[in-house]
Amino acid sequence: MTSKFQEYLEKHNYSDFDIKAVLFDMDGVLYDSMKYHSKSWYQTMTEEGINATPEEFYLHEGRTGGNTINLLIERMHGRAATEDEKQRIYKRKSELFTLYNDGDTISYAYDMLQAVKNKGLECILVTGSGQPSLLGKLDENFPNIFQRDKMVTAFDVKHGKPHPEPYLMGLEKGNKLSPNQAIVVENAPMGVESAVAAGIFTIAINTGPLDEQVLWDAGANIVLPSMKALFDNWPNYCIELGIN
Repeated sequence: MTSKFQEYLEKHNYSDFDIKAVLFDMDGVLYDSMKYHSKSWYQTMTEEGINATPEEFYLHEGRTGGNTINLLIERMHGRAATEDEKQRIYKRKSELFTLYNDGDTISYAYDMLQAVKNKGLECILVTGSGQPSLLGKLDENFPNIFQRDKMVTAFDVKHGKPHPEPYLMGLEKGNKLSPNQAIVVENAPMGVESAVAAGIFTIAINTGPLDEQVLWDAGANIVLPSMKALFDNWPNYCIELGIN
C-alpha cells in the first residue's frame, strides 16, 4: 500500500479500507461552474456595496450561500446578516449565475463516475450548493449515477463546509458508512477541510486558480491537477484500496 493510504490508516487506527462509496462535490468537480459562481458573487456583492475580490470566492467555495453572505457582511459592517439580506442577496446571485453559467461539465467527470459505478460502488453527492439550475441537471448530465436520497445539498445541512456535517451526512446517507468505507473527491479548501474533519480519505483535484498548496494545507491526502489525472490513477487506487 502506498504511503498516503497507509498514513491515513495508521493515523485513524484502521486496519484496512472497506470502500463502499465515493462522495463527490459538485461545483468544480462535476461542473466547470466555479468561474461563474465567482463572477456572480462578485457582481452581487459589488452591487451591495460590499468589498470583495473575484478570487476570494474560490476560497469560500463549499460554504452555503447564507454563510458566505453572513461572512462578508460581518467583515464589512461588523454585524450578522439578516435573514432578509441572506434571501435577497442569494436570490440575486442565483439569477446572475443562471444567466452566466453555460452548463459545461468537467472533462472526464462522467467517465470517473461510471468507473466508480463499474466497481459496484455508490456515488454520493455532497455539495454546499443550493442552485436549482445545476441540481436539476444532474440526471441529464450524469444519467443513472445519483439517487436523490443519496445527495447532500445546502437544503439538507445546518452547517455548511468546512464543518464536517455535510460529509458526515453523506456517510449516513450511504447506509451509515464508517469513514474508512468511503473516499471523497473535492476541489475546494473548505470542502477538503470538511471531509478531513469527517475523518474520510480525501482526494483533491485542483480545477481552479488556487495554488495546489492551499489544498495540501487544508488536509488533502492526495492532490491531483485534474479529473483526468484521477481517472487515469483510479485503477491503481482501486488496487491500493482493496477494491476488486
